[in-house]
Amino acid sequence: MLVAEEAVEIRVLSRQGKSIREIARMLEVSRNTVRRYLRGDGLPRYARETRPSKLDDYKQYIAERVRAAAPEWIPATVLLRELRALGYPGGVSILKDHLATLKPVVKPEPLIRFETEPGRQMQVDFATIRRGKDRLAVFIATLGWSRATFVEFVTDERMETPLGCHERAFYYFGGVPREVLYDNMRTVVTERNRYGPGLHRYNRTFLDFAHHHGFVPRLCQPYRPRTKGKVERFIRYLRASFYEPLASQLSPEGLKVDRETANARVGSWLREVANARVHATTGEIPLVRLAQERERLQAIPAPWPGTLQPAAPQRPGPPPRGYPHPLRVYEELVTALEAG
Repeated sequence: MLVAEEAVEIRVLSRQGKSIREIARMLEVSRNTVRRYLRGDGLPRYARETRPSKLDDYKQYIAERVRAAAPEWIPATVLLRELRALGYPGGVSILKDHLATLKPVVKPEPLIRFETEPGRQMQVDFATIRRGKDRLAVFIATLGWSRATFVEFVTDERMETPLGCHERAFYYFGGVPREVLYDNMRTVVTERNRYGPGLHRYNRTFLDFAHHHGFVPRLCQPYRPRTKGKVERFIRYLRASFYEPLASQLSPEGLKVDRETANARVGSWLREVANARVHATTGEIPLVRLAQERERLQAIPAPWPGTLQPAAPQRPGPPPRGYPHPLRVYEELVTALEAG
């Protein structure tokens, strides 16, 4: 039985025009399996949880020892002696298997730039701008081929926030890509490699959202954020070209950049600066390439009808909800104010 993530990928690939034979070859399953999941409704239940491992009670200790020794490495035989002193009843084999999942890549691989065809991939990230009670973060989405980028400043990362940001990004770009690349966003993935190498357990609400919009979520490799380099580089550019200049304009008045101010200004900056410059890698203007890439994006579906799990109790006062209107409404308002 396939897990929910694989079933969603089968249906999304089918909606993208892939044949049953192609899907079966890509996912290494039988054509009958593909047919069965295309006929089914809803998401399959997760497979029954595996039985507890003898190592479960000692995994936190192992993780702490690995972190403390970094960048050096403690052999499994040494850790086995320590664990036996703590009462560990198992053998060295399962310990070695578990340690293999914790060991980072020692030798850096040469950087090979990975380019995608139009409409295929969007890279997403959250970056923290300011911590504390007046926290400020930013959601960034970059299309892989055109390098066109959408930005929205937020004050939290509760599930409704990134989902709303995704929908506004699709609206901004004029369509939905076939896949979206993430790192370890807790609103996206709950457990890496849960069902084997590369088979991750995604948040059920997010998975339903992705299924509705027709994109496949992907995770970049651990310890290699550069696989999401297009959006990572843009974060540095955003800080230097937009946020720091804006903060320096407000600081003499004793003001800080808040979410509303940042979002009111960032739309025109994207339109006139970030997406209008000649991109260093492509040698072309992202807005010009976006006009071409938009033709290869999937149509934006009706609003997602899903529901969110009740949030934990918050402090008195209404929580921030993002934009109540599309970004272009705010951009037109700012333009009118500046003209006046």
